[in-house]
Amino acid sequence: MAAYDASLRQRGSLTVWFSDDAIAAWRAAPRTTRGGQPWYSPLAITTALTLRAVFRLALRQTEGLISSILHLLGLDLAVPDHSTLSRRAETLEVARPRSSPGFGPMHLLVDSTGLKLGGPGEWLCEKHGTRQRRSWRKLHLGVDAATGQIEAVELTTNDVDDGSQVGPLLDQVEDAVASFAGDGAYDSGDVYAAVAERHPEAAVVVPPRTSAVPSETAATEPTAMPWAESAESIRAPANATAPATPTLIPAVARASAPVSRVRGRARSMTWKEPISTAETPSPAVSIPRA
Repeated sequence: MAAYDASLRQRGSLTVWFSDDAIAAWRAAPRTTRGGQPWYSPLAITTALTLRAVFRLALRQTEGLISSILHLLGLDLAVPDHSTLSRRAETLEVARPRSSPGFGPMHLLVDSTGLKLGGPGEWLCEKHGTRQRRSWRKLHLGVDAATGQIEAVELTTNDVDDGSQVGPLLDQVEDAVASFAGDGAYDSGDVYAAVAERHPEAAVVVPPRTSAVPSETAATEPTAMPWAESAESIRAPANATAPATPTLIPAVARASAPVSRVRGRARSMTWKEPISTAETPSPAVSIPRA
């Protein structure tokens, strides 16, 4: 019990130290081009913003926290003011941690989602009940299936095709890719070419589109899409003489009939046998549902 209480108290313990390299790199290096000289290095700005995110502080409170830590450590280092933190945070490049190389090649999942841009006009629309054209952006994401970590991000307008962003997403992935998975929106030749160019050994796991059909040159010049053979086998069974499973197709009601009659009337179902080259096709039989 005492060890458990000690572990709980340890969770609230805070230890901060500055290495000699960090102290030497706190001040920014002199600029060789024209312009004002920066006072703080990216390391100093990243340290301040990290503490701000951990303790959920405002910019001025972050400035006070950094000043207190440097005073307790007895370090004679300048403290970034809140205006500098706000300005530098917009252009600061933060290195994202990558997956551990011990896990091997990653399985990349890609998709996109819509983002609505809001502003002061949204409040006016809600108050007065008016409507206006909303602006949207599309966020493209590449996620590691094992860790759930976002490995690649692209932000485009809402009229950009999902498949066109596969190349920029793959360029952001530094590790090897074992498989690339997405929905039917990524079923295009450009996507397969982009994956094969950057990761030749990666498997593309993308379902075919609902309107996908074999091309005219599928028999002579098949494409690299993995679902092409499956679609062809479904369209033409291997044994044409063997009886195939009947296909149940719902009959279409007449458009001129009232809705109430269509709903109340027993719907009929049509059984159609596939056309066989060995036998004469049997006529379609209409079987009403009880």
